[in-house]
Amino acid sequence: MPSPNLHQPVAEPRSLAADWSTQAAVMGLIVAIVGYGSSVAIVVQGLTSVGATREQVISGLILVSLAKGLVAVWASWTTRMPISIAWTTPGLALVATTGAMAGGFPAAVGAFIVAALAIAVTGVWKPLGELVARIPKPIANAMLAGVLFKFCLAPFVALGQVPLTALAVLVVFLVMTRVAKLYAVPVAVVVALVATALTSGGAAMPAQVLPHVEFVAPVFALDALISIALPLYLVTMASQNIPGITVLHTFGYQPNAGKILMATGLASAGTALGGAPTINFAAITAAMCAGPDAHPDPARRYIAGIMAGVGYMTLGLFSAITVSVMLGSPPVLILAVAGLALLGSFGGALNAALGDETMRLPAMATLLTTASGLSIFGVGSAFWGLVIGVAFAVVLRWR
Repeated sequence: MPSPNLHQPVAEPRSLAADWSTQAAVMGLIVAIVGYGSSVAIVVQGLTSVGATREQVISGLILVSLAKGLVAVWASWTTRMPISIAWTTPGLALVATTGAMAGGFPAAVGAFIVAALAIAVTGVWKPLGELVARIPKPIANAMLAGVLFKFCLAPFVALGQVPLTALAVLVVFLVMTRVAKLYAVPVAVVVALVATALTSGGAAMPAQVLPHVEFVAPVFALDALISIALPLYLVTMASQNIPGITVLHTFGYQPNAGKILMATGLASAGTALGGAPTINFAAITAAMCAGPDAHPDPARRYIAGIMAGVGYMTLGLFSAITVSVMLGSPPVLILAVAGLALLGSFGGALNAALGDETMRLPAMATLLTTASGLSIFGVGSAFWGLVIGVAFAVVLRWR
C-alpha cells in the first residue's frame, strides 16, 4: 500500500523539460489507448440509444475526447500531479438503458448539461456534495448494479445470436484477463471488429473522415431531467469522481478536488452542446498514472497525466472512423463488448451493495427495480430504484 502524503506540489515547480520522462510518457499513452479502447463502444451505444444520429455520435465522441484530454493536460500541468480524466462509463451505461425519450436527443443533451452543471456546483458548494454522500452506499451501488445488469448479460445473449464471433471474443477476453488483464477489453474489441469485417465484407468508411462537430440545441424536459440528469449525476459522483479522488489520495496526492470538479463540470456543459456526455475523475486509469509504474519519482508522474490527455485528444480526431466501424458491427456484438468492459464494475457494485446485511433488502429492492426497466410518468427505472430503495431503508430502520 502506498504511503500517505507521498507527494505534494513543490513551491517552485520545475519545467516540463526538466521533469520529462519517457517512461511516464509511454504510460500516459497506454492509459489513453486502454481507456479509449475499453469503453468507446459504451459511448457509441449510449448516445445511439437516446436518439443521436451517426453525425451526432461522431460529434459527441470528438468533443468528449477533446474535453477530457484538455482537462487532463491542464489539471496535471497546473497541479504537477498525475490527474487522469475519463468519460463516465457507468453513466453512459445508464443512458443506454434509459433509451429514447420525448424530445429525442436534444432532451438527452439538456439532461447532460444539467448533470454537468450539478457536478460543477458540487465543486464549489460543499452541502451538495455532502447530500450526495448521505445516500446509503449500498443503495447507490445497487442502483449502479441494476443499470449495468442488462449490459453484463449481453456477452452471453450474443452467444445465441452470433455464436462463433461471440465465442471468439469471450475466449480472447478470458485468456487476456489471465495473462494481461489490462489489455483484455481492448484486444476483445479488436477481435470483434476483425471478425465482423471478415464476415460482412468490412464496414463502410464514412464520407467525411475529418473531425467535425454538430450543434445540438438542448431541450430541458422534466422527464429527461429526472430519468437521465439526476441518475447520471449520482452515478458519476458515486462511481467515478469519489473513487477517482480516493485513488489519488491513496498514492499520496492531494489535489484541489473542488477546482477540478468545477472544470470537468463546466467543460462537460459546454461540449454537451455538441452531443458530448459527461467527463469526470478517472478511477482505474488514475492508478496507472499515479502508481510507481509511471515513474519511480512521484514528482514526475504528472507527465503521464499530460500524455494521457494528449493521447485522448489524438484518438478523438479519428472519431468518424471509430463510429462508422462500431455502427457497422452487429448491435448485439457491440453490446457484448461493452458488457465485458463493465463486468468488473458490475461485480464491484454488487459486492458493495449486498455486503451490509442490514441494508441487503433495500439494496435488492433498488437493484431489481432499476434492472426491471420500470417507467412511470416517463421517468426511468434508475430514479424509481433509488426512491424505492430509500423507502425500504427508512421503513426497515425506523426508530
